[in-house]
Parts: sequence; structure tokens; C-alpha cells
Amino acid sequence: MTNQYTPAKVWTMDNENGGQWASINRPDSGARHEQALPVGKHSLQLHSLATPNGQKVTIMLEELLAKGVTAAEYDAYTINIGEGDQFGSGFVDINPNSKIPALLDTSTGTPIRVFESGNILLYLAEKFGHFLPTEISAKTEVMNWLFWLQGSAPYLGGGFGHFYAYAPEKFEYPINRFTMEAKRQLDVLDKQLANNQYIGGDEYSIADIAIWPWYGNLVLGNSYNAAEFLDVGSYKHLLRWAKQVEQRDAVQRGRIVNRTFGEEWEQLSERHGAADIDAVLSKKP
Repeated sequence: MTNQYTPAKVWTMDNENGGQWASINRPDSGARHEQALPVGKHSLQLHSLATPNGQKVTIMLEELLAKGVTAAEYDAYTINIGEGDQFGSGFVDINPNSKIPALLDTSTGTPIRVFESGNILLYLAEKFGHFLPTEISAKTEVMNWLFWLQGSAPYLGGGFGHFYAYAPEKFEYPINRFTMEAKRQLDVLDKQLANNQYIGGDEYSIADIAIWPWYGNLVLGNSYNAAEFLDVGSYKHLLRWAKQVEQRDAVQRGRIVNRTFGEEWEQLSERHGAADIDAVLSKKP
């Protein structure tokens, strides 16, 4: 880096900082405009986008439906984060942190709001009794990895992904710093999967559902156009797991919900029933 930056005594927002998300980033919270949320027919109302965090929840819901849990039927509405939908008053009522995904469960008399993607996975697992072991040691191992993901993914997305793929300029120092951390995380997962079928052990769980949209997509070449740069082929156990999870029908279905980019057969802005997903996937070549 050739230009030395000296921080000001008191930070002030630079409106010219650039970057893909510069127009929506501000140092304050709360609603910026009035915007009511649509209401569907099911008791589970999801407001999201098919980012990795959004995919976690739609994959979980589709996995529950695949197990015959009819009470997991849901309506899913797109929150366009590039346009600032997450700062609408209705969304902020569900998630004061203005981040997708956010879930409203109206099956409980008084509606329950659930935000933070890891917490939504835990909520649904406990509500419906699937994808989370009940035996204490097995449950704790799954929770270890769920919390690992919640703490690690920001370094992958907001760190590596931002500076490698989205920042208006490429700088060596942050790319090197976050590449080192991303590769360390890939190595952690690879070593865990060397002796385990799934992330938390022998059974597929919310740990896999949480981690696959981030690290599975990454090593399969679906994130940041960085597979070669990160030498993902060297993480053989992680690749084996990523491909195995990708083949699950519920993963194929859940990953396209609230997706507004990509191929035509993988875009589904809203989901109100299984037929909505079927119609989109039928377009796949």
C-alpha cells in the first residue's frame, strides 16, 4: 500500500467511500421509511434474500417439508437489500438490526419474531424436532459448529469476499489478511470432515444447513469467483461434503427461494407453496 492513512481524531462518515453497498451503509439503525410487509397464508412468514444467510433458512424449511412436517409450510417474500427494503418500518419491527433473514411465526397466538439466521435454524429445529440431536454430547457438538459458523462467516463474507470481490479497489494487505483467515477456516472444516460424514458427526444437522451456503458454495465455485485463487481443490474432504449436501433435494429447492439473480431456472422471488419451486426447477436444462 503506497498511501498512508491517518485516522481522524473522531470518525465521520465519508459519503464517497464507494463500493457496491455504499448507498445503503450508514452508522445508525432503525427504520428509514414506512413500508408494510406483505402477509401470506401460512403461519411462517419469511422475509429474506437468497444470500448465504438467507439460504440457510429456506433450505431448513424445505428439509422439514421433505420430512413431512406440514406445519413448516411458509410464505417467503424477497427483501431487496440493494434498494433498502431492510430499512422499511415493517421489516425493522421484525428485525431491529435490519439484516435478512427475518421470520414471523403466527402459530403461537402472540406472533413470535425470530431474527439472526443461526437463531432461526435453532428455533425451527426445536419447534419441529428435527436436525438437532437431543443427546447432550451430540447436541453440543452440533451447536459448537453452528456458533463457529456465526463467528467465522463474517471474516469470509465481510472480510475476504468484500475486499476480493466487491471493494472498489483491490488492496494487497486486506486481501492477504482475509485470504489467510479464509484458508484457515477451510482447513478447519476439511480436518473435521476427514473423520466425520457431516459437520457435527454422522447425522445431517443444522450445522450442515448453516455452513453449506457459505463454505459449500465457496468450494463449489459459486461465491466470489475465487475457487482457483483459494485452491479449493486441496480441501478434499470439504469438497466431498459440499457435493454430497448439494445433491439433497431440499438444498436444491431451498437455495433458489428469494433468489433474484442467476439462471432463469434458479430464480424464485416469492414462495407460497411447493408448486412455485417446481415451476422454476422445471425450466432447468
